[in-house]
Amino acid sequence: MSTETPATMEIESLPSESKPEPNTLPPKPKFEPLKAHEMSDGRVQFRKVSVPPHRYSPLKKYWLDIYTPIYEQMKVDIRMNLKARKVELKTRPETPDISNLQKCADFVQAFMLGFDVPDAIALLRLDELYAESFEIKDVKTLRGEHLSRAIGRLSGKGGKTKFAIENATKTRIVIADTKIHILGSFANIKIARDSLCSLILGSPAGKVYSKLRQVTARLAERF
Repeated sequence: MSTETPATMEIESLPSESKPEPNTLPPKPKFEPLKAHEMSDGRVQFRKVSVPPHRYSPLKKYWLDIYTPIYEQMKVDIRMNLKARKVELKTRPETPDISNLQKCADFVQAFMLGFDVPDAIALLRLDELYAESFEIKDVKTLRGEHLSRAIGRLSGKGGKTKFAIENATKTRIVIADTKIHILGSFANIKIARDSLCSLILGSPAGKVYSKLRQVTARLAERF
């Protein structure tokens, strides 16, 4: 009998195929975001904004300020139709989002209502901004000197009252004859509209100021 120790048997283990667990889900597919022309099946989307007669000259003056952000940043085509007196907007293959077209239309519409370009351009940057319009006769039927005095109360001496409401509510207000346009967020528009309605109904400016201070203080505490 040999005194040598028996050689140990070497067993080669093959890697077993890992069985998927019964509760695991397959990996989520990754899709590239659709572009504007792909979402609309290749159709071009249009918007048209009418130009009032009194905004024709300002539009010519500030055309480049309006054209540049719409064409270069929002990737939307824009042109002025001189015959129809309308600003025409349309999507193009490079437009990243279909909502850009409506934002641009809102921006141009806000300019037509009388807002300055730096104020109206906020509609392109922020999603929760709106422009709301109403007339003095929607609040109270006024005629003659009563209507003139109401418009005077809304503006104040040198526009003091209007600026105070704008600064307190973080909105922008345009008073065009008997029409009032407010640009801002939903909650802030409501506060500004309530203040303007109080002035139309005959409240003195001091009373409106004190109410504005209370409301803005509550808003500051909330945020």
